[in-house]
Amino acid sequence: MLARYSDGTWELKEPKTPRARRTVTVPKSVIGTLQRHRKAQLEERLRVGEGYTDHRLIFAATNGSPLDWRVVVQRHFNRVIREAGIRRIRPYDLRHTCATLLLGAGENVKVVSERLGHASAALTLDVYSHVLPDMQQGAAERMESIMTA
Repeated sequence: MLARYSDGTWELKEPKTPRARRTVTVPKSVIGTLQRHRKAQLEERLRVGEGYTDHRLIFAATNGSPLDWRVVVQRHFNRVIREAGIRRIRPYDLRHTCATLLLGAGENVKVVSERLGHASAALTLDVYSHVLPDMQQGAAERMESIMTA
């Protein structure tokens, strides 16, 4: 994990908990995008030469160092959100949106919990319980279908 300090320095550290280190499967469409990004990143690394320090980051500045989070949000994220016609949100809100959409689509709460890195599915249920009432109707309809088949 990337730890940033108030004096502007940073360091790569091990995550705070074992659950924080996890593999998250991404959609196939994202794989292609990441492969193209990696190719461009390797080309940039060759162009920069010895001035590039490889920290094995997926997204890095042109010299290999971590991106400045505030700059990314102000210069890029907020622009994309504005152009998409979405009210102003924080990048962290995307995590909540992802979990809400997955649960609303009927994804197993255990799967969503693991993707979020929650300690338990109970925590996920506590945080996202507002999504579940709408899911009750779907469960009732599936039960009806099972019983009348």
